[in-house]
Amino acid sequence: MAKTIADLLIDSLLNAGVKRIYGIVGDSLNAVLDSIRRSGRIEWVGVRHEEVAAFAAGAEATLNNSIAVCAGSSGPGNLHLINGLYDCNRSRVPVLAIAAHIPSSEIGSEYFQQTRPELIFKDCAHFIETVQRPEQMPLMVNMAMQQAVANQGVSVLVLPGDVAGLDDNVAVPQVPVHVAKPVVKPSEEDLTQLASYLNDGKKVTLLCGAGCQGAHDEIMELCNKLKSPMVVALRGKEFLEYDNPYFAGLTGLIGYSSGYDAMMECDTLLMLGTDFPYRQFYPKNAKVLQVDIRSEHLGRRTPLTLGVVGDVKDTVEALLPMIQEKDNSKHLEKHVKAYQKVREDLDELAVGKPGRKPIHPQYLTKLVSDLADEDAIFTCDVGTPTLWAARYVQMNGKRRLLGSFNHGTMANALPQAIGAAVAQPGKQVVSLSGDGGLSMLMGDMLTLRQHKLPVKVVVFNNTALSFVELEMKAAGYPETGTGLDSPNYAAIAEAMGMKGIRVEDPADLEGALRESFEHDGPAVIDVVVNRQELSLPPKITYEQAHGFTLWMLKAVLNGRANELIDLAKTNLIR
Repeated sequence: MAKTIADLLIDSLLNAGVKRIYGIVGDSLNAVLDSIRRSGRIEWVGVRHEEVAAFAAGAEATLNNSIAVCAGSSGPGNLHLINGLYDCNRSRVPVLAIAAHIPSSEIGSEYFQQTRPELIFKDCAHFIETVQRPEQMPLMVNMAMQQAVANQGVSVLVLPGDVAGLDDNVAVPQVPVHVAKPVVKPSEEDLTQLASYLNDGKKVTLLCGAGCQGAHDEIMELCNKLKSPMVVALRGKEFLEYDNPYFAGLTGLIGYSSGYDAMMECDTLLMLGTDFPYRQFYPKNAKVLQVDIRSEHLGRRTPLTLGVVGDVKDTVEALLPMIQEKDNSKHLEKHVKAYQKVREDLDELAVGKPGRKPIHPQYLTKLVSDLADEDAIFTCDVGTPTLWAARYVQMNGKRRLLGSFNHGTMANALPQAIGAAVAQPGKQVVSLSGDGGLSMLMGDMLTLRQHKLPVKVVVFNNTALSFVELEMKAAGYPETGTGLDSPNYAAIAEAMGMKGIRVEDPADLEGALRESFEHDGPAVIDVVVNRQELSLPPKITYEQAHGFTLWMLKAVLNGRANELIDLAKTNLIR
């Protein structure tokens, strides 16, 4: 039997090490699905929404450090991929999206389901091309995968359904993708200049991000020589929080005062592998030095004294012999001690007293962290689940924490948990889901059952888009449109054929989590948490304080003074 274009696609994916494709079937994908069926060597992971397919592929690519693949049928099908693909591209994970297209002869005729994929995906992909003739394959798919791997981002291969079914017997390369691991470090001149600034600094602080993955030990040695506190951006938490005597906490909107102060009080700030975006959290009078693998990142968040291009681990290794060990550790000790006090204060908030309802989300998150496996994979929805995960899920070098930390989209936790469970079947996967996020893509709870994925979905059920409410309070607006009529998600899980447990009393929480974590299958733990929990940023601006005061006044004038009472009870009485 002659091979088809779809067969060449599948053979190329297999030779690149791809084991599965996430997506939803559709007639424009028929040839691809038939090739998968006949091959028998690649898995089709059917989901209920294409957005979930893209997020799941991104989670797999992140955890397995390899390219992953998702697919959508023509028009609305592949259009649904776009939000997840934006997240993958911004998180710098290699994903190939197969965007099936209308029949090639109908392109441009306003045919049924016609869209323009080349334009739609332009801003979230490094490569996007349409296969129009058999002669383009398999070279086109190989180029797409190579671009995704080389640029650590998204490639989109547009494949009309009729073209996918055409015959073509071209040989497929045995090694279609080449993963290069070059040593990238600054020139000797740049290293010497960088070392000079660091040696001259009296109070040096490090700001470290996701680019520090794999460089834990080298950065610890650098901190020791510089006597520097280390502030961590959220995406760097899983790689640097553990075994770190220099840790001063996180910074940014969900950070700690200790991290904020460690940056604001330094005279020299060294940024390592981070593109931390919030300009108001950078020091105004310090020398700022930046090391990044991507030169376009240098200086785009704050003015630099010096920016150099290099891999963090390679650069720090080359830099260490040039650094003079400092003997004054007052700056380090001050901010590490401040973090330890912040940590104590945060842990004091993570309490639950039997009968005192509703449950504090801090208590829920700390219990999840304490009870989860030492190599568990956590995913967290944007909003308060990300906030509480940042503060209470403890990293140890074996655990992973995934979220939509750059793109900031709702409903990412469950889809990423699906990808994590498929990619790493031996690991415990815990989705920290908001009731707003879960309800947005709730249909894919059925994917857990259908594929027998033992994901534990912990629902922060506060009947509100609570982070948006906090933003409204800070700006002085009475919250509007944020309330959710959230159902009992445990009952929904039971109706779907999965384990579901509803928890309303703190006394029942630990037992419910243990029971769910020990359950051999998917489980939903629906926890009624406090809607009025405040989460303060590391520094309160005058505008925020003024806005919050204004909100309280408006709440009284609008006959909602009871909310102020609830707010006080929640945050002053534990």
